[in-house]
Amino acid sequence: MDKIKIIGGNQLNGKIYISGAKNAALPLVCSSLLTSDEVTLKNVPQLSDITFLNSLLKNLGVKINESTKLHDSQIIKAFSYRADDIKELIAPYDFVRKMRASYYVLGPLLSRFKHAELSLPGGCAIGARPIDIHLSSLEQMGANIEIKNGYVVADAPSGLHGSHIIFSKASVGATCNILMAAALAEGITKIENAAKEPEIANLIDLLNGMGARIEGKDTSILTIEGVKKLHGTEISVVPDRIEAGSYAVAAAITHGKIELINARAEHLQQPLRILEKMGIGVEEKNSSIIIDGVGKHIIGEDIYTDYYPGFPTDLQAQFMALMTIADGASLVTESIWENRFMHVPELCRMGANINIHGHASAIVRGVKKLSGAPVMATDLRASFALVLAGLVAEGETIVNRVYHLDRGYERLEEKLKGVGANIERIRESD
Repeated sequence: MDKIKIIGGNQLNGKIYISGAKNAALPLVCSSLLTSDEVTLKNVPQLSDITFLNSLLKNLGVKINESTKLHDSQIIKAFSYRADDIKELIAPYDFVRKMRASYYVLGPLLSRFKHAELSLPGGCAIGARPIDIHLSSLEQMGANIEIKNGYVVADAPSGLHGSHIIFSKASVGATCNILMAAALAEGITKIENAAKEPEIANLIDLLNGMGARIEGKDTSILTIEGVKKLHGTEISVVPDRIEAGSYAVAAAITHGKIELINARAEHLQQPLRILEKMGIGVEEKNSSIIIDGVGKHIIGEDIYTDYYPGFPTDLQAQFMALMTIADGASLVTESIWENRFMHVPELCRMGANINIHGHASAIVRGVKKLSGAPVMATDLRASFALVLAGLVAEGETIVNRVYHLDRGYERLEEKLKGVGANIERIRESD
């Protein structure tokens, strides 16, 4: 497996272009299954998760065309999808095991074709993430669902119909899946306690652009009036707020100054306020954010992860890396996933002082310095936390199992090198 080698100690300065959001692109790709017309997505990130999902859609029979253009010296990808000759309604294990978000094909296939089979999903090992909410909601919409030999087998011989659905928690995945399923369902579907993330708004914009009738964007109550047919459209993938937040911490932890081009400050209000409380300068501009850690004294600060617009669980590990070298103690409370502190032992190998209390909280006491060490990535966001620690550590850090990083960060080494990091990828064959 590939590794990443980092020699710490360099201050990072310059500009980093923020790519399209993985968590937005994945359901947008699957929305193409709802119509026989062409759906074009612009600003699609170059990630292994996108590659895996495209392979799955091709296996179903979707035609995919890729195009590339340069914008401000950045390579911008676009994909056009046409699902006018679907040959398969099964998402097999060999595809789904590589990427949990394959479950996004379930709602569109079932709604348009009245049948779908999905291998139970895999993904990052950050705790139990059952798809019970997805399945029970589809059952409320008239689907018959069975679990057979590790597969979800769903049928709706009379089609899906509108229903009043109340989520037990504000699940992003379930909100996306039911939005897509309801777009072609008969009647009106109302979702209460829906997720409000910017990625949801991006999906609603796409679906409405395809002819869907969805009201309530940016609120926890969504109303979908089903239509008989959707048509093609095009849309840009929203910038990745988690990538932006990750590179914001890179500027802070190295006492550097980075302008995050294409980042949207309105999507990162909680993390930006935490950075300011920790002593970091933040300047919000129309289409970028400047993070200034030059000469700043970093102080500890508590965070509590919560559903959007709260502090994102996907930035918890990165901010914990910053806390390891802050002055004083910080309390991290993880309210979303029960097993999202797997990066803690690896940070401690580098000299961090972190104590976990139960499954939900950790106390981080800042240390004078971190030391380079070989570490093991356990999931996507934890991987970036280890890279951040390596950027500020004395000596050499080797991050193993970086395939996690490739799932969510486009051209990571290139972007960090561009602002002064001493970082390189060690290929398997090197």
